[in-house]
Amino acid sequence: MVWPRYIGYFAGIALLTWMLTQLEISFPGSLELHVIANPGDQFGTSEFSPIEIIQPLILGVCGLLMAWVVKYCPSQRPIAFPFGGIALAFLISELSYFLDHYLIDNLGQVLIGIASALVIVYTYRSRRRLRIAWGRVWPSPALALIFAGAVISFVFVRLVSQEALWMSILGSDYQQVVKLAVEEFIELIGYLLWLTGAIEYTYQARAIAYREPQPAAQRLRQKRRHDKEGQY
Repeated sequence: MVWPRYIGYFAGIALLTWMLTQLEISFPGSLELHVIANPGDQFGTSEFSPIEIIQPLILGVCGLLMAWVVKYCPSQRPIAFPFGGIALAFLISELSYFLDHYLIDNLGQVLIGIASALVIVYTYRSRRRLRIAWGRVWPSPALALIFAGAVISFVFVRLVSQEALWMSILGSDYQQVVKLAVEEFIELIGYLLWLTGAIEYTYQARAIAYREPQPAAQRLRQKRRHDKEGQY
């Protein structure tokens, strides 16, 4: 049944949000949303915040789920591979501050470019299989959740978190930490929706894979593996 999972998603998101908000309320400044990393830093950063640490973890889980679909659900590979590549690109984006400051300058941008190029090339070459895979899975609540999370994290938050907007709203009371707090919390809920969609899509892809007839070679491999396990 799907309902227990959705109740679990609701409880998990509510619990995580409550923990983060109570952490800041109980210990002001503990979310570290505005940290001066070095003496020459004029603007500060939120990259050391617990919220910023959670976000790459979420993207990493999304990528691993898509990798599982790529490996075990061949018919959904044309969809899962691009989604996994997008998760990888944004994972690198979330870590680009550390890659650029502690490894090589602009390393994050280079890695994002490579990941994006692989996604574009694969999607173009697999466009016919992508249409077939999409037809098998759509309409899909899982993909709708992934889409909603992507819109929030990659479009909505970029527009709402513009410094000029918050300077206009707050006027002389403007503080950068306010903009950073709004940006990070909105981005977090977008990633959480994406994670929820990725989990549900994995369940859906698995169900499709079990319904589809298996190739003879795959059936033979499974039979040999079963016979081998039965010897012990």
